[in-house]
Amino acid sequence: MKKLILIALLASGITQLEAQKMEFWLDAGAKVQYGATMLYNSAIGDDPNYDYTITTSTKFGGKLGLNWNYTGISFDVMVGKHKGQFQNLTTAGLPNDEISMQSVDLYLLFRNAKNKGYFELGPKMGLIGDVRSGDAIIDPAQYESTSFAGVLGFGTYILGNDGAFSGILGLRFEYGFTDVVSDLGQTEGARQPVNYTGEVANTVPIFAGIVFEFNWGIGGVGQARCGEKSKFIWF
Repeated sequence: MKKLILIALLASGITQLEAQKMEFWLDAGAKVQYGATMLYNSAIGDDPNYDYTITTSTKFGGKLGLNWNYTGISFDVMVGKHKGQFQNLTTAGLPNDEISMQSVDLYLLFRNAKNKGYFELGPKMGLIGDVRSGDAIIDPAQYESTSFAGVLGFGTYILGNDGAFSGILGLRFEYGFTDVVSDLGQTEGARQPVNYTGEVANTVPIFAGIVFEFNWGIGGVGQARCGEKSKFIWF
């Protein structure tokens, strides 16, 4: 029994030494995120005919990570809908207006992972597809084809953290920097996302929610044995 324990400890020590010799490594993962979404426009908030309400959306995607030491760069792709809902306050008693934008989101995130947790920060570019008001498709000329946002996230490893396999649960916050409504969509008489009154203001997407990812280690450049030249090693 003592011999088995000693062997296990030696094997663990060897694994840690080999990991320390890894110069950088690649991992890939599958992701899902869910949370609250808005299409924020200050002029709509000032309009007596409308008010904001919170809605939710879900997106699915994947990632490819380049890592070294405790830091890395993550390339994420997420696909789904970004929604905005607006409460109709007019005396006509009309239903709420809901806008949904189909989007393919591309992320380039700096990530620092240490002590079984992570922190990420970076930009996101959204490729906007169909935009709907309820079941009706809105003229695509009234919305931009791309949007840009800043992303902040943090979380913890809940399954493994050795690089070969891990499950990560975190929080992610996104705030849009650019107007998703085109000049045509801002014209009076047909303003998007609702036909509000008052001054024209930018409409930006906002998201706050949870993100979960499964990661699998691909391999990296390092030394399989002490004194050998660096080469690519598959996990």
